[in-house]
Amino acid sequence: MRREQLDHMLEMLWQDFLTRTPDARRIHSLLLNDNPQLRIDHLSLHTLALPRVNITQLAKPFERAGYQACGEFDISGTRLFARHYQHPDTTLPKLLFTELNVDSLGDEVRNILHQLISQIPSAAPQQDDFCISGRHWKIDFDSYQQLQRSSEHAAWIAAFGFCVHHYALLINSLSHDDGIDELNDYLLEQGFRLDSRFGLVQGSADEYLEQSATVPASTEVEFSDKQAQVPGSHCAFIRRYPGSDGRLYQGFIRTSAASSASYPQYR
Repeated sequence: MRREQLDHMLEMLWQDFLTRTPDARRIHSLLLNDNPQLRIDHLSLHTLALPRVNITQLAKPFERAGYQACGEFDISGTRLFARHYQHPDTTLPKLLFTELNVDSLGDEVRNILHQLISQIPSAAPQQDDFCISGRHWKIDFDSYQQLQRSSEHAAWIAAFGFCVHHYALLINSLSHDDGIDELNDYLLEQGFRLDSRFGLVQGSADEYLEQSATVPASTEVEFSDKQAQVPGSHCAFIRRYPGSDGRLYQGFIRTSAASSASYPQYR
């Protein structure tokens, strides 16, 4: 993938995310008015630890465009593994891939996921734009709910397929960076709902990273037997601190990654 193709891919991912996440569009526009240098810290892509769709497969087009793997870890208290990638051009967003260990699930749930992946056309995962190709399968609502009871990560993929799970804006790029608490207060004053299940802020200055996030958007999804509102995507906010080398920490921490990997259930 050439640089112009990479730029096009990143723009497609961003526009698709904004279309599915109206609050993110409003927040970005609101902040951009007073912060012309506002930057995206990272985008998050969810997948499964299966040969055709694992992190290694999804990352290939980005690696050809210059992205490099920079860190990986198991997310605390989950069956999830994460790896993040960075580009030598630091103005480009980092990529945070998270995959679910399918083999750790029960037989029925594992079978549902294998059936979904079997419906993907054989050539599709080889395409550079596979990460934005959406859902390749049909799934009924009962199967979706069964997945959700076992793994919210699996249920999200079943509902939306391959696309961006969330974007995180970099608080450090604000013209007046008064900290994450002040930004959270401002967003709440503007009427946005922030996720407080783990507290409004995950991480700490001692861990070189703080993060907050909006509540995932309720999104109408077409299942094979009905339409239903399910948790969709959200917008996150990252505040980075200098590490021991004096430079801003560029990695991720398990606690913030864990909170971004779980979602409330809509009835």
